[in-house]
Amino acid sequence: MPKVTLFSKIVGLLLMMLLPIIGLYYYSNNISTQVLDKELNRSNTNQLSFFQDQVDSTIDTMGLWSNLLVQDPDISELRDYFEPVTQLDLKTISLIKRIQTKLSIQQSSSDFRSSLAIYSPQLSRVITSNDARPYDLDELEGRMKPGWQVEPLGESGSYRFSLMTSLPYNAYDKGLIIEVGFDSSNIAEMLDGFKRDGRRDPFYYHPELGSIYNGTSDRELALELASILRDNGLPQDADSRLVELGGKKYMVNIALSQSTGWYLIDYMPLSDVLGPVYQTNRLFYVIVGLLLLMCCLLAYMLYGQVQVPIKQLVVSFQKLKNGDYSVRLTPKNARKSEFHFLFTRFNLMVEQIQELFEKVYLEQIHVREAKLKQLQSQINPHFFYNCFSFISSMAKLKNYQSVVAMSQALSNYYRYTTRQEKEFVPLAEELGFVGNYLNIQQMRMNRLSYVIEIPEPMKSLPIPPLIVQPLVENAVLHGIEPYPEAGRIRITGTYNGTEAVLAVEEDGIGLTSEKMLALQYRLSRPKEDELGYGLWNVQQRMQLRFGESSGIELANSPLGGLKIQIKWLPAAADKRNWPSIAADERAREGETA
Repeated sequence: MPKVTLFSKIVGLLLMMLLPIIGLYYYSNNISTQVLDKELNRSNTNQLSFFQDQVDSTIDTMGLWSNLLVQDPDISELRDYFEPVTQLDLKTISLIKRIQTKLSIQQSSSDFRSSLAIYSPQLSRVITSNDARPYDLDELEGRMKPGWQVEPLGESGSYRFSLMTSLPYNAYDKGLIIEVGFDSSNIAEMLDGFKRDGRRDPFYYHPELGSIYNGTSDRELALELASILRDNGLPQDADSRLVELGGKKYMVNIALSQSTGWYLIDYMPLSDVLGPVYQTNRLFYVIVGLLLLMCCLLAYMLYGQVQVPIKQLVVSFQKLKNGDYSVRLTPKNARKSEFHFLFTRFNLMVEQIQELFEKVYLEQIHVREAKLKQLQSQINPHFFYNCFSFISSMAKLKNYQSVVAMSQALSNYYRYTTRQEKEFVPLAEELGFVGNYLNIQQMRMNRLSYVIEIPEPMKSLPIPPLIVQPLVENAVLHGIEPYPEAGRIRITGTYNGTEAVLAVEEDGIGLTSEKMLALQYRLSRPKEDELGYGLWNVQQRMQLRFGESSGIELANSPLGGLKIQIKWLPAAADKRNWPSIAADERAREGETA
């Protein structure tokens, strides 16, 4: 697995910082765009509906003119003519003049340029504000339809709206017929005024009749949009839609006139609304990209100026650690740089170390002893970690018996390990400690069982403290705990008077021959990051205490798992502290009492 360089770390850190910012910006921008789109659609629809209400109100008011005019005395008098009049007398002519004046006044009351006509079957004339002429009864009957009627006015694109009312109702052949009419140019002028208020390009559309445009409308585009809306189904009230036409998206708002049945449609390109938002987004992403590029360049420069020299130092120190004192560093940086100073001092340090090794060879024995104590101390933190983790887990599970047992074992262990002046302990004492450890593991795993078969003569042999416990712990953690079908541990020993062998076996899945050889090889090498401290520590301590022929051997166990053996020659041990063990044991028993 390749090591992660400083350049990769900095770039990764930058990405970890920028990606959440980009994600949050994208999310907030998306929410803001949705809210803007929703509010804009609602505002446009409301304004469109308000304008539609104004138009409908004007048209509805004109539709009520018939009811207002019928209340007029002169029109009522005209309605009371029951016999046909062939010749107009002075009284009738005066009546017609008064009616014309009132029709003119009524027409002037509206903002629309409108027309009013009263058809009198008895007079056989239609009275308008400036005329009283005969009319064709058959033609009139053909135009008598309920509601507002719309007729095209030639090819000009204009329409005439008309509403005919008979008084009394359904008696158009005897009573009066009042016709209200206006031209679609009135609606077009209102659309122009609506457009000047900030609207885009409103127009009216009827699926069967056609369209009414404002003065500057893009008629071709409006017809295409209307066709798409018609194909997709027009609404029954107000609505807003997103329509794509010619690769361009349009925000379309629609409002239906309940009076005339025409649709008021307004549209605007979506880019006109969200263009500034999109431009801001592009600017943000460009800035983020430039920032990332600049940071990558800075990280690369930092990598070349810092990481590479540090890597050279690390490699040189590793060679120095392996005993290669001929290593030297060639400074490649400027003379005033910090690494030039470090490289120079490193070379001086290596030279001084070579000289010191020549002068202090006799002190290697003391260094060897110090290394032994360091190796032994490395076991304690690892074991303490496991113990406290177990206590924490059992406390959470309210298994107080296990907590008490582990606490007592930890107390015994602490007292056991604080006797730093003792280089050796009896094997029986070490096995007692291992048995206590296995009892605790049994409380954690009911499937665990173990057996200890050690000859009595072997139990009194001297052994460095905390030698067997890492082997047992390795068997529990790596051989049994990961595999539910495993659960047996066997500790055996043999002693022929010269060589002692202690074996720890488990019934896990074991190791392949290749992995076993690789592990055996790494135990004899300097410490590697991939290798734990336990087995390597035991290997180093056994060889330092009993010679190079001692140490760990790996083999397959008849139980099915891995078999770890430690071999040593008790006679080769440094026994300077061995006679004091019995006295220390008696003193410890006295303290306990």
